This record gives sequence, C-alpha cells and structure tokens, in this order.
Amino acid sequence: MGTDETPGGDSRSRELPAEVRGVSTGPGDGASPEPDERHDESQGGQASLSGRQRLAEGLWPPRVTRPQLIVALLLFVLGLGLAIQVRSNNDSSALRGARQEDLVRILDELDDRTQRLEGEKQRLEDQRTGLENSSDQAEEARKQTVEKERQLGILAGTVAAQGPGITLTIDDKKGSVEADMLLDAIQELRAAGAEAIQINDVRVVANTYLSGTDSGGVRVDGRKVGKPYRFKVIGKPQDLEPALNIPGGVVQTLEKEQATVTVTRAEKIVVDALRPAKRPDYARSSSQ
Repeated sequence: MGTDETPGGDSRSRELPAEVRGVSTGPGDGASPEPDERHDESQGGQASLSGRQRLAEGLWPPRVTRPQLIVALLLFVLGLGLAIQVRSNNDSSALRGARQEDLVRILDELDDRTQRLEGEKQRLEDQRTGLENSSDQAEEARKQTVEKERQLGILAGTVAAQGPGITLTIDDKKGSVEADMLLDAIQELRAAGAEAIQINDVRVVANTYLSGTDSGGVRVDGRKVGKPYRFKVIGKPQDLEPALNIPGGVVQTLEKEQATVTVTRAEKIVVDALRPAKRPDYARSSSQ
C-alpha cells in the first residue's frame, strides 16, 4: 500500500538501477546497435578500402585504351621535335654570342673563300674549253701541264714565288714567344688565303712543323730560326693584314707577351727559300 503503481507497469523495473536498464542483453533480445556504433563500423571499413591496397588495385593491372595510346604517341613525337629544336639552337649559340667584329671577319673570310673557289672553277672551265677548241690539243695539254707543275711547285716549295703580300716581323726580346704562337700565325695566314709563306730562310709547306728548343728558341722543320722572326707571305694584302689584327688575334696575343709586331704591305714579296723535291717511296700516280 505504501508504493505507487502505474497501470500496466511493473513495480520491479523501477527498482533496478539506471545502468542495468540501459545495457542490452545481446542479439537474442531483439536489441540493435546504436546509430553511432553503426556509423563507426562503416567508416572503418571504408578507410581500409581506400588505403594502399585500394590504390594498388586501381593501378594494376594497367588498363590502357586506344585513345590513351594515341595521345601518348602524339606526346612522344612532340617531345622529340622539341628536343631536336633545342639542340639545333644550342649548336648556333656560339655564333649568337660572338662579337660583331668577329662575325664580320667570319663573313668576310667566307666571302673570300667563295670567290677563290669560284675563280678556281672558272679557271678549270677555261682549261677545258681551251682543250676542246684548240686545233692542236696535244700542245695545249702540254702548256696546261707545265702551268700546273709550276703551281704545284709553288705549293710544295720547290720553286721560288713572287707576288703581292705582307711582311710580318716579330721581335721577341723577352724570349717569351713560343712555337705554338708562330703556328697560330701560320694557320691564320693560311685561312686568310696565303699562297706562299717563308719564315726567315725556311719555306713553310703543308707538312711543316714547329718545335721549341732548350734555350727558348724555335725550330721550323728541325732548323733553328733566329730572332726576330720574319714572315714573308704572298697573298691578298687586304685579307692578310686584317686577319692578323682582329681583336684577340695573333698580333694582340704576341703583344701580351711583350713582343713587338710589325705588319707591312707590299706590292712585291719574293719567297725564294726552296725545299728539295722528294720522290715518295710507295705512292705513285694513279694515271700511270
């Protein structure tokens, strides 16, 4: 009588603690997990599927379609073309960075070489025309052979030569001029169109070599040449002198070594130092 009862209710349930009433008895009693617990389980499963295994499953095995292959091929061709273009630009970077004076000199040398080649072509064509039109072809052939022999003798140093050119004098009082500097001068003169060169009393030919000595001098083809070094050069003076005086060229290099350099033009230069004609031991003319 001392307790309140609710119709249809159980008085014993009100006597249990709140902790006991909130605990589910298991799956058999029809209880289900709380909404928060179900959410956590689904999130844990999704996280395990989006890890490294999910990434590996998406990348392997690769699935390449035909449009992707076409795009890859086009990108390869485009990259190859860009690489070729960059390489070609790098090849011309040396001329792009050159000074204006050097570019002008290079252009002049190319023009001079072109003119010399055109002149040689015209001369050969004239020789052919002379042989074809001459009534006495044997005599004409003999004349041309003699002229060719004379020209080859000049180049080989077996005959004397004369013509316009320059005289290059190098006074090396300090003894600082070395063989490679004189070799640079020879190469520069040849590039400018020199046809005959003589250093002191030694004729310079195709197989000429220069070397140093123990006392600091220079030998040309094994022969010691004294100071000052005097070059007698036959060629076009308007080409030879500028080739030596270009910025950073032969003259400036020698002057840095405290040598005195003098270049003089002349209408007549005589190159009379001769070399003996040597018969080759093994080579023979193919026309024999």
